[in-house]
Amino acid sequence: MNDILTWILDVVQSVDPVVRTLIAGVGILFETSILIGLIVPGDTIVIVAATGVETPLQFVALFVAVLLGAIAGESIGFALGRYFGPRIRASRLGARIGEHNWVRAENYLRKRGGIAVFISRFLPVLHSLIPLTVGMSTMPYRRFMKWTIPACVIWSLAYISVGALAAGSYRELSDRLHYAGYVFVGIFVVFALVVLVVKKVLARVEARHMDHPTEHGRIEDPLA
Repeated sequence: MNDILTWILDVVQSVDPVVRTLIAGVGILFETSILIGLIVPGDTIVIVAATGVETPLQFVALFVAVLLGAIAGESIGFALGRYFGPRIRASRLGARIGEHNWVRAENYLRKRGGIAVFISRFLPVLHSLIPLTVGMSTMPYRRFMKWTIPACVIWSLAYISVGALAAGSYRELSDRLHYAGYVFVGIFVVFALVVLVVKKVLARVEARHMDHPTEHGRIEDPLA
């Protein structure tokens, strides 16, 4: 296992750090803005890029790139929703996403306001639909940013830290421990389980706000 992991990490590290960082930032931008996140999870892109981090400067650069990419993607998604939302929803792509998912996003945003923007960053499907849904609502862009930026910061730090920690631990232990590869895999398994539990708990707790329709009206932010 160690030989395979060493080869994989060396391949990632062989990519120029600037290029690797830009790929991660652009990948996250596309994830939210044009719904690629429904097909290719952004967390995969970020974690792979993070395994190539070797210095604190590279860590900070990757964090800034991913954060800016996430914010830009959310902003583009917001703009697409504001100007083309109904067309996207009525399009073939909108139909493939499913009217049920559009309705859930709409209900959630209407009942929870900014809290829905924050929490949805950690939920499947909704993290791609909420920016578009916000754009189709009356929520101002500034309020949308107030809730989405903190969520993007937490998300970016969590995934980059895990990728860098796993790869760094492996490089440090690989020459001394034959089971260093299992440490590498174990870190990801534990993190994946924590993420799965958090997503399931959030989805269960918030489901009542998504599955029950509310009267149409202005979306109010409970904590604005």
